[in-house]
Amino acid sequence: MTDVLIIGGGMAGLTAGMYVRRAGFSAVVFEKMFAGGQAATTYEVENYPGFPEPVAGPELMGRVLEQTQRFGLEINYDEVTGMDLTGPVKKIETTKGTWEGRAVIIATGARPRKLAVDGEERLTGQGVSYCATCDGAFFKGKKVAVVGGGNTAVEDALYLSNLGCDVHLIHRRDQLRAIQSLGDRAKEDDQITFHWNTIVTAINGEQKVARLQLEDTVTGDTSALDVEGVFIGIGIEPANELLHEKVTLTEYGQVLTDFDLATDVVGVYAAGDIRYKSIRQIVASAADGAIAGTSAIRYLMEGPCQIPQDN
Repeated sequence: MTDVLIIGGGMAGLTAGMYVRRAGFSAVVFEKMFAGGQAATTYEVENYPGFPEPVAGPELMGRVLEQTQRFGLEINYDEVTGMDLTGPVKKIETTKGTWEGRAVIIATGARPRKLAVDGEERLTGQGVSYCATCDGAFFKGKKVAVVGGGNTAVEDALYLSNLGCDVHLIHRRDQLRAIQSLGDRAKEDDQITFHWNTIVTAINGEQKVARLQLEDTVTGDTSALDVEGVFIGIGIEPANELLHEKVTLTEYGQVLTDFDLATDVVGVYAAGDIRYKSIRQIVASAADGAIAGTSAIRYLMEGPCQIPQDN
């Protein structure tokens, strides 16, 4: 029997676990891939408090992971396959067995959204990627495309440019959605070519990516762009497969929570990008983890007044 079972090892899940352990309760984090989540795949973080200079995502999350180990947080690298959240004892099914806990924090996060065009699935891992910092080194000095106009896409374009790539940034609109500082850097980069008002309609190639089929959203004209790789950064969608009919979700598939990040199931909380909220940033996920962890502690102690109000 574990006090708090935490599903997801990104910033929200790790922070929640750290707060629970620091309060003297037992906690286990379940992570099917690697601790750190999306933040660990981010090329550069320049707006996280306490870091005057930009810090690489893997370095930031490596420090967080090291900090959790100081508090003795247990991380189980196993995939959660099912859950029973009813009753006072919650059950989490994994590929290796069943865990029981008194409270659950859902921090499953989100995954990259796909283009849903011909060739994308077939060539994923063969030139189609959703993580420039993970796969960019394989394309050093090559001609590549980045699809999207938000922060992720522009960060990927800058990262690939730094690797000496000939980068083609494809965006369906006529201006970027990324913050101005990132957009200005990209526009000043001679190795980045912009394709405005353009969408990808297909990804071609036999064993690996060879070209993209493009369409102008204004004129309807079509064209082809020969590339060796394409990095898709068009947003994220909640990782909620296990949550349907378990907790209430919004029409967008995110978990609905109250002020204390409690779901509509007693003893179950949600934190990070899986939760319905207005901002998705690493610092916001850390805050979510702190709130969810503290709320779970209050639930276990059966009264908020018993929680010490220190930092």
